[in-house]
Amino acid sequence: MILQVASETCWHGEMTNSPLPSSEPDSTQEKIGQSRVSAEEKAEAAELLARYAEFIDAGDFEGLAELLADAELLDESGNRIAQGKAEMLALYSAMTLRHADGTPLTAHVITNVIVESAGPDELQMRSRFTVFQATDSLPLQPVVVGRYVDTLRRIDGSLRFTARVMMPQAWGDVSQHLSFDPR
Repeated sequence: MILQVASETCWHGEMTNSPLPSSEPDSTQEKIGQSRVSAEEKAEAAELLARYAEFIDAGDFEGLAELLADAELLDESGNRIAQGKAEMLALYSAMTLRHADGTPLTAHVITNVIVESAGPDELQMRSRFTVFQATDSLPLQPVVVGRYVDTLRRIDGSLRFTARVMMPQAWGDVSQHLSFDPR
């Protein structure tokens, strides 16, 4: 949709003094490679990311495993790390340290969410993550940043994760977050 205001042309389109959309069809979406996904589907997909962050930050690995029960977790080379509820529970329980309160003392912040169609009843969602952590001996700081590429499929009427590619890009001090050194 091209908005027209003040009869000027600027970087985002032709402008006139009417705040109403132009009657011209909008081809911008197709020009930049975005597919048509409804606002409701985008919101449902983004909520899955929020639930992921909420489960892991609460140390609720059972809830996390249920959220990822239909998925396979892959590294950026496509190697399978875990698949299904039991493997997800085992993986997160083994690799993520929980502190005295039962949580990892983290805050997963997920941003830059892009949701696109990947076929009938399937979406691809790309996002960035930053994991912050603070403990009694570790001041608040980012401990890892990276990207997720998720495949979602509608199963029994609800969107579900079917694949997640985790791509950590920079590491901080994860000595109180992970049970291993990933570097």
